[in-house]
Amino acid sequence: MSEQALRPLPLNPIAVRLGHLSLLPFVLGVLLVWLVRADVHVYVVDGLSMYAALIVAMLGGIHWGLGMRQTVPSPAPFIWGTVAVTGAWVGAIMQAYAGLVVHGVMLIACYLWDRRHYPGLGAGAWLTLRFRLSAVAALCCFLGAAGT
Repeated sequence: MSEQALRPLPLNPIAVRLGHLSLLPFVLGVLLVWLVRADVHVYVVDGLSMYAALIVAMLGGIHWGLGMRQTVPSPAPFIWGTVAVTGAWVGAIMQAYAGLVVHGVMLIACYLWDRRHYPGLGAGAWLTLRFRLSAVAALCCFLGAAGT
C-alpha cells in the first residue's frame, strides 16, 4: 500500500471552527500593532511573532502525524516538519519586525508544501481551509511587520 492509498481524513467541523478562531490572535495582534502606545508596542509585536511561530511549528508537527500514518515510509513529511519548526524558531529568535516576515513566508511555504503533499497523505480535503487560514495569518504577519 502506498501513500496514495491512505484513507482520506474528512473535515472535522470542530477543527474547522477552531481553525477559524485561531485567526483571532493574528487579527487582534495586527490591529493592536497599529493602535497601541509606543511603550507597549514591543510586547504586542513580540506576542504576534511568538503566536505565529507556534502556528508554523504546529503545521510542521501535523506532517509528523501524517507521516506516521504512511504504510510505505517516506522521510519527506518528517523532514518538512523539521524544516517548518526550524523556520519558526529562526523567526522567533529574530527581532519581531524581521521575525514576522519570516513567519509570513513560512506560512506561505507550509501551504505550498501542503498543497503538493496533503492529497497523498490523505489530507487533501483540508486544503481549502488551510489556504484561507494561511492567507489571513500570513497577511497579518506582513502587516504586523510593516507596523513596527
